[in-house]
Amino acid sequence: MSAREQSDFKCVELGEEAVEQQPSKPGEPAGPAERGSDTQPGKPSNRIPLTNPDTVHVKREPDEKHNLKRFFPGAIEQAVQDIRSVMDEKEDGSVQSVWLLAEVDHWNNEKERIVLLAENSLLICKYDFIMLSCQHIQRIPLNCIDRICHGEFTFPQKSLDKREGEGLRILWDRLREPTFVSRWNPFSGDFPFCTFTEHPVLGASDKFTKMCALDQFRDQLTQAVQRAHEKKPIPGKANGVLVLKQPILIETYVGLMSFIGNQNKLGYCMARGNMGF
Repeated sequence: MSAREQSDFKCVELGEEAVEQQPSKPGEPAGPAERGSDTQPGKPSNRIPLTNPDTVHVKREPDEKHNLKRFFPGAIEQAVQDIRSVMDEKEDGSVQSVWLLAEVDHWNNEKERIVLLAENSLLICKYDFIMLSCQHIQRIPLNCIDRICHGEFTFPQKSLDKREGEGLRILWDRLREPTFVSRWNPFSGDFPFCTFTEHPVLGASDKFTKMCALDQFRDQLTQAVQRAHEKKPIPGKANGVLVLKQPILIETYVGLMSFIGNQNKLGYCMARGNMGF
């Protein structure tokens, strides 16, 4: 080996425990245990401490933070600011509260929604957390809401589709019933009601626990609707809102499409490796 090749190798002085395990050969000086420590008082040692592989711990990220990063590649604060920028303050009024919920359509598909409860309107927003853009906003005047129903989800008796948990249904036109075509069209939005349930990040942190609390959203919505009816009543329509505790019916029978979509969270804007929905 040439002198240049030898210079490429750097010697690393091991700790005392490693050197003590190596037997000394005849004619060689004794190890550190026999000749004493070469560390002078007040001078730091340049030895590399050895660690037991069994005691090495990898700091892992909590599951809650991992789930939040999965669901929200972009900041939710930025989403609220973007939605506020496209609001009509004269029509909607000031924002009272912001909620993060999951909307359940008439085919039992979950869809992530940011809901803004304003002074005069209820804004249901579809936001893309990947591209940081607001894609769709549904505006519902509060003085048009006449019923708020909450209870367990139910399905027809012969339905193969099932969903557990509680939901909240908001209705604003009791005289109009969905048509037969609308009921069987999975992309139809011609319904005089909307249905919500809790977002999967409920309980991930105190902040999201407040934003996803369905009961608190129902209470604040009821109070806001009552104030809107008193402030701006609709002629020929009974003022006030009925709050009913009853099962939330979803009329689906097979549910194959919703099963695949809900199991894979296709209705949520999530980070999915190299692609997102």
